[in-house]
Amino acid sequence: MKPLDPESNICESCGMPMHHLSDFGTNKDGTVNTEFCRHCYHEGEFTDHGITLEQKIEKNIDLAEKLGIPREEATILARTTLPKLKRWKGLKPVE
Repeated sequence: MKPLDPESNICESCGMPMHHLSDFGTNKDGTVNTEFCRHCYHEGEFTDHGITLEQKIEKNIDLAEKLGIPREEATILARTTLPKLKRWKGLKPVE
């Protein structure tokens, strides 16, 4: 488990910056999980268990678009960031 550092923590599943304690996920015992955000990890389990890297990339692109990021920029960001994160490391997205 990495140390809690709201200045530099990002979710190792989706890449979301985690600045506040409420951004972090929770372990099975209710403690703070410093690797994954509350959207991806709750009570010791992934909220999107079984999702593929490609599906996660598409999910992130869609969310980024809703937040006002142009699709092309969101696609580049998701395709370059997610495969490097702990949850997805070593997996290759489908081109």
